[in-house]
Amino acid sequence: MLLSLLLEGFAVMGAGIGAGLAAIGAGIGIGKIGGSAMEAMARQPEASGKIQSGMLIIAALIEVIALFGAVICLLIAIA
Repeated sequence: MLLSLLLEGFAVMGAGIGAGLAAIGAGIGIGKIGGSAMEAMARQPEASGKIQSGMLIIAALIEVIALFGAVICLLIAIA
């Protein structure tokens, strides 16, 4: 009984840490994308439209992955 409660607490704690890591990873990824896009636009201003649209698509994909990770962690915490 006590072991079951202890393991449940570790699962919730691990889910919280996992959700935090997913958010941190997404923030780092989007920051790198933004920085690289700004450098690319500074080097080739005529290609800024293509660079910006590509940047937005990749940023959206990163956000979806982070949201998926957070949802999985919440499901682990609830179960």
